[in-house]
Amino acid sequence: MRFKRTLVAAMVSFTCLAGTGAAAAGAAVSAEQIAVTTPPAGSTGWLHDRSLGVTMPDPATASATDVADFFAGLTDAQQQRLVAAYPLVVGNLDGAPLALRYQANHLAMQAELDRLKKQDPQSAAQIAMLTQLTQPGHQVIAFDPRSRGLVAEVFGDLATAEKVSVLVPGSDIDLAHFAKVQDEAQALRAEEQQVSPGTTTAAIAWADYVTPVGLGADAATSRLADAAAPRLTRFLAGLAVTAHPSTPPSLFCHSYGSVVCGVAAPTLHATGTVTDMVVLGSPGMDIDGASALGEGVRLWATVRNATDWIGNVPYLEFAGLGHGQDPTSPGFGSHLVASTGAAGHNGYYAPGTASLRNYADIALGQYGDVTS
Repeated sequence: MRFKRTLVAAMVSFTCLAGTGAAAAGAAVSAEQIAVTTPPAGSTGWLHDRSLGVTMPDPATASATDVADFFAGLTDAQQQRLVAAYPLVVGNLDGAPLALRYQANHLAMQAELDRLKKQDPQSAAQIAMLTQLTQPGHQVIAFDPRSRGLVAEVFGDLATAEKVSVLVPGSDIDLAHFAKVQDEAQALRAEEQQVSPGTTTAAIAWADYVTPVGLGADAATSRLADAAAPRLTRFLAGLAVTAHPSTPPSLFCHSYGSVVCGVAAPTLHATGTVTDMVVLGSPGMDIDGASALGEGVRLWATVRNATDWIGNVPYLEFAGLGHGQDPTSPGFGSHLVASTGAAGHNGYYAPGTASLRNYADIALGQYGDVTS
């Protein structure tokens, strides 16, 4: 009987893990989301294309280094042919030249925008976001219309940035709700520029995975994070060969995004593609402690503000539900980060907060200035 009561309590408690306030809004239990784990549309044709007289790298298995070497062996005309013929493949191929990915994703987004206007004009939020993203100046480094829409955008110049930050959002984020992560990435980069005007920086809003929606079991399990972690590790491997910051990127992982980062941690340590991992509004990371990240990767855990509802969720893992210990708890091994001035579950990037200033200091490598 005690086992049953505990299990029921855990299931009820973890339905609260809706990352952008759906819990507070009283949203209904959501349908299970289907993770995107296969290469984008066009991959089969790409693999069988012999028009260039070369073997095409497999979008599902090729390393970022192999992809970079492949494109380096092509002429400009050959590269442009592939962009035009396979925009979704090139736009999502980690290791492909940055400018080609931006160009390919512009074509793919414009095609999806045209399709939605003709076939699904009720998708107003997606249409509005795609309209914005296809305007000049946007650098979309990943786009896939499957599921609810996957997207990642770069702010700054990755080709010259000395410091790079990657923001991994939590539940309820998709193409229609991408503006939230855009705002956070721009807020972080603006703070970095204010703290160190002489340092060139770039921030990436990485919403390139299927997130949980509303209230449901997806947020209480690691199933979607298990699918997202390989996407994140491949993306970071691509940055390592196409962008050359002075140090590997810093990861900022919000809410369910901290589960994604935790699941990815062993691979990130092994590949050396991250120096600092920062979690905020975390429900747990599905790891036993900071030591899981290995030497060379610092884990920073943001102290929850008093109005962040995530603090009401029990930090445990039971019968496949929950994400383990609180990363801010004693003994977990995190470096604590103050969040004075932040409010609510989504307020940690707000201008004027201690958390935003601390995030900028971490991203810039000014660790002595971080307050706890």
